Amino acid sequence: MVASLNSPLSAGVSSGAVSGAARDAVSDMSSDGSSGMPPSPASVPTTAGLKAVETPRPSAQRDPRPAVLLLHGLCANPLELMPLARTLRTAGYVVDAPALAGYGVSTEKETQGEKAPVTRFEDWLALALQHFDALAARHEQVVVGGLSMGSVLALAVSLRRPVAAQLLLSTSLHYDGWNVSPWRRLLPLAFVPPLRQWLSFREREPYGIKNERLRAWVAQAMASEHVSAAGADTLSAAALYQASRMIRFVRAGLPQIQAPTLILHASEDDVSGPRSVHELQSRLGTRPEQIEVHWFHHSYHMLTLDNERSAVAHAARDFLLSRVPVSASLLAHPISHLSPLAHRHNLTEETFHEQHA
Repeated sequence: MVASLNSPLSAGVSSGAVSGAARDAVSDMSSDGSSGMPPSPASVPTTAGLKAVETPRPSAQRDPRPAVLLLHGLCANPLELMPLARTLRTAGYVVDAPALAGYGVSTEKETQGEKAPVTRFEDWLALALQHFDALAARHEQVVVGGLSMGSVLALAVSLRRPVAAQLLLSTSLHYDGWNVSPWRRLLPLAFVPPLRQWLSFREREPYGIKNERLRAWVAQAMASEHVSAAGADTLSAAALYQASRMIRFVRAGLPQIQAPTLILHASEDDVSGPRSVHELQSRLGTRPEQIEVHWFHHSYHMLTLDNERSAVAHAARDFLLSRVPVSASLLAHPISHLSPLAHRHNLTEETFHEQHA
């Protein structure tokens, strides 16, 4: 059964299957937020290149570069993290942005119109920890980050492992964005068995995206293929139930987390309003001077894909270079343009955001 309510995770989720239209939508966006003609097949991004985990090397051959584990949103695909992953790689970091089975929808089954069972949030965390441990076996320092529910999962990893730093984008500790349905308060009723096994919620515009051209592509992909780079067209109550359990787990443990933290959030986030940011600032065990907050005023929930995706990626890169730096001797191509954000870019729409220490 598909309810007509707007999904509480509006635009924060996407399926493991990524439609051709969705790939084109992301690939067709230039680094300054403009768009042009659809790309050639050779230029269409894939998620395969995002995964950096290899067979663990002996300790004598540990990679001196810091590693970054990036976690996609609920039922999402690593495609939504590609602009950020690419920027961090260019800066010299090893990046792993895996697709986590059971955290979303099986690509094969979704292609056949069948949705894979949603596993428990403890299983999501176990998979994320496996990827973290694989990176930690080869790197001295491992950073963890995520988008939307992926940020909550990243915080869960921080409760179980010593992370070097955290990148929290559009963190969804609360579903109180301007596009969340007022019926959201009744959602717990859908968690009662057996309702959560067959009830689902349909997405609606703007799908977490302020850029109108990209939003149109997303809408077309959802209508034709039921999934896009910005999210699936429906989200199961079972997935939301497990997400709510993980949120409770993380909120209870926030004072235990002490890693340096970067918080990136849209002032017009349609899924999660400022309350999530304020809770992170007030309840994280991290020292205040180790928490950095950036507000973006020309994007919605999907910060890594929307108008300010370049500024978002650069803010994350600069934060890591100051907290978990890459040795200049390890860079294949020295980076000479890593000056403060306001001086590095032209004063375009992408740079009009606020930074708070």
